[in-house]
Amino acid sequence: MAGVELRQLRYFVAVAEELNFGRAAKRLLIAGPSLSQQIKALERDLGVRLFDRDRRSVTLTPAGADLLPHTRALLERAADLHSRADRLAGSQPVRLGYVNWLPADLTAATSAVARVHVDAWVAPSHTQAARVADGSLDLAVCWVRTEDLERHGLQARLLGADRLYAVAAGDDRSAVPARDTCVLLDDDTTSWASWNVYAEELAQDTGARAIRVSDGGITGPGFFDHVRRCGHPVVNSPKGQTTPLPPDLVRRPVVAPEVHWTWSLVRRRSEARAAVLAVVDALCDGVGDLGIDGPDVWLPAGDPHRH
Repeated sequence: MAGVELRQLRYFVAVAEELNFGRAAKRLLIAGPSLSQQIKALERDLGVRLFDRDRRSVTLTPAGADLLPHTRALLERAADLHSRADRLAGSQPVRLGYVNWLPADLTAATSAVARVHVDAWVAPSHTQAARVADGSLDLAVCWVRTEDLERHGLQARLLGADRLYAVAAGDDRSAVPARDTCVLLDDDTTSWASWNVYAEELAQDTGARAIRVSDGGITGPGFFDHVRRCGHPVVNSPKGQTTPLPPDLVRRPVVAPEVHWTWSLVRRRSEARAAVLAVVDALCDGVGDLGIDGPDVWLPAGDPHRH
């Protein structure tokens, strides 16, 4: 039992209730293969098989059925322990999730109004927005569209913005028109759903060439390899904004139009807790337009901050 995590126990309960790995993964907002791996790790740590599974069905083994009520009880006790600890600490924390960017002054801006707990699970924008909607988080810093806000019952305030640039081979650092760039779309929609939506619309609106990849090369060394093979400047994603470039590649500003990505601070529309609302105001008041209202700025049509 030394290696068992509460997270794995929650996964076990979800699969036991759904009796379907796909539905359980969707409910837990994780990838199906990851869920399967975690269940196998749990079975290994416990020393028993929890599920019988084949291509058509998933069923609890006798051992799984016996352990299920004990697991539920353990999770309830763990939740009660957290609640008691929060009360002893003086206040419930405001749970904040993010993708890859947070304001540098987060702690200083919020320490006077609430105790902010930054969630350790870094996940894509669509996942973090869904977690706010279902109550797993109180707030999230992510990219959202107006239709996402309507579907999940959320509100968004502008918190940050990145002007995206292109990466190219050679030493030409001059500005490049958006129509002369390429943009990558990844087949892994679990990880890159938000970026794919953004990139597809960018290509449609500007004439940039959309290139589909399946190797996770939206960022990191894979991205640099795609730049070298493409022969044209490739628009960088917000997850790669601060990554140092190899010496054979350069940044080139994208113009006609300037391409921007926004970061929203998202909360539930029904949120009434003073601490959560105070954190929103502390972070977002005085942010301004961050340069996204300029005459040559491009934002996708569904961006809630587009005017």
